[in-house]
Amino acid sequence: MPTQDLASGLVSATLIVIAKAPVPGRVKTRLCPPCTPVQAAALAEASLRDTLAAALRTRAARRVVALDGAPGPWLADGFEVIPQRGSGLAERLASAFGDVGGPAFLIGMDTPQVRPEWIDAGLDALSERHAAFGASPDGGYWGIGLRRPDPAVFAGVPMSEHFTGAVQRARLAMLGLATALLRPLLDVDTFADALAVAREAPRSRFAAELAQLELAA
Repeated sequence: MPTQDLASGLVSATLIVIAKAPVPGRVKTRLCPPCTPVQAAALAEASLRDTLAAALRTRAARRVVALDGAPGPWLADGFEVIPQRGSGLAERLASAFGDVGGPAFLIGMDTPQVRPEWIDAGLDALSERHAAFGASPDGGYWGIGLRRPDPAVFAGVPMSEHFTGAVQRARLAMLGLATALLRPLLDVDTFADALAVAREAPRSRFAAELAQLELAA
């Protein structure tokens, strides 16, 4: 596939938050145990609220939630909602970029410590690069941006593995996409991750919810 041409000047990029409605038994199941499904869903909702609050403070031209499930009271004004499409995460990521169209930076709902300026770095990178990539220390990634949607970016990339990030970066390179590398950021998969993220963002809703659970325990 030929390398995309880079246009000069700033681009107007969309921010996509890919999320799952925080329903007990359907979200953050790797937190159980020690959490109950209800507690895991409460942590997921707190994380989602923190992520959306940070998204609202970015310079994104447009903000979209690619949602699996139904919107709830956690959804603030200022976001469009589109349904996730696809049988697996790779297909859902590709569909989110395709449905939004144009330059976009995508993050998940499980980095409640994310700051607006870190998201803006991903959005701004698309003015100079074909792609942006934010790795996670667990081997995955917390954010990915594309100047132009392309399902080939995600086709066949194994998700939720310790080598997912490495394979994804290799795919971007194979497609000839100049990629800006963003700061690493831990996402919440395990209870140990939850403790670490809460220490990193002690004033977040997520940290407060986790503290309540620990007090209850």
